[in-house]
Amino acid sequence: KLLIKDLKVDEVPLRIYQPKWPPTGKRRGILYFHGGAGTFGSIRAFERVCRYIAKKCNSVVVSVGYRLAPEHPYPGQYFDCLNATLYFMRHLEEYYVDPALIIISGDSCGANFATVICQILLNKRDLPKVRAQVLLYPGLQGLDFHLPSYQQNASVPMLFRKLVIYFCFRYLNKEPSVLEDVLQNCHVPESMKRKYKKWISADIIPDEFKIRGYVPQKSTSYKPEVHEAIKEILAITFSPLLAEDSVIRQLPESFIVTCEFDVLRDDGLLYKKRLEDNGNQVNWYHSESGFHGVLAFFGYGIFSFSSGKKIMDSTVNYINTL
Repeated sequence: KLLIKDLKVDEVPLRIYQPKWPPTGKRRGILYFHGGAGTFGSIRAFERVCRYIAKKCNSVVVSVGYRLAPEHPYPGQYFDCLNATLYFMRHLEEYYVDPALIIISGDSCGANFATVICQILLNKRDLPKVRAQVLLYPGLQGLDFHLPSYQQNASVPMLFRKLVIYFCFRYLNKEPSVLEDVLQNCHVPESMKRKYKKWISADIIPDEFKIRGYVPQKSTSYKPEVHEAIKEILAITFSPLLAEDSVIRQLPESFIVTCEFDVLRDDGLLYKKRLEDNGNQVNWYHSESGFHGVLAFFGYGIFSFSSGKKIMDSTVNYINTL
């Protein structure tokens, strides 16, 4: 049912899925950035997700095989995703895509890339405006690793709390010698904690998400040497949740998926609140039984999870409303 084409743009592999039947009108164009902590994952691993979206939404889906860290150093992943997006936006006619219906999406760190790309594109006036961002269990900040979801799901597969920090180090090509200190938030200067408390804090998380064994943490002391070792995780490219309100206000409509059993759950909840506080329209789907990375199993028969299917169907239903 699909035409599938592989090509390379500036050394970055793209796989383009488009319905075989002739378009009755202009189609939606969807960019998809896969998850994998920026250090693993591939177009192939998310083949079933992209095929499903292309078929069910009668859309052109561009899956981006950005190059992986640490071999391809950070922040090269963002440039790969941006270049792929710019290529597609400049070739919409070739794919019968409506310039008013471009959607930027991704899961996990791919959702982080999608968030950053949407923020970067606000400055590019010569390109079509993005219609929506679709963020599936996004990781959006490296400021606070003591949010309720980090505590509650610290040992829940597939993404342990310690593993998040380990992947951050691997992604940034750093030695994980100060990993324990980062777990305790010793990398964040007091001035920064105060500045961003209004956006990143357990106090903002709705009470129903704190029922399952959350204990407020005592504040830890700042260690300048730890900050120096890993300061990149506080940059806007890594932590787009820290973008200013003037940027957030201009963003397109959003669809955000969170999973209950996911250390990154609260990143999605905090971004949802920030967008809503700035007058942006947000559609939200919370998977009560979902866990981080559940979409990696989507479409694999007995190995797939019903929560993953529900996430995909809610995503497809949202895209079809645009």
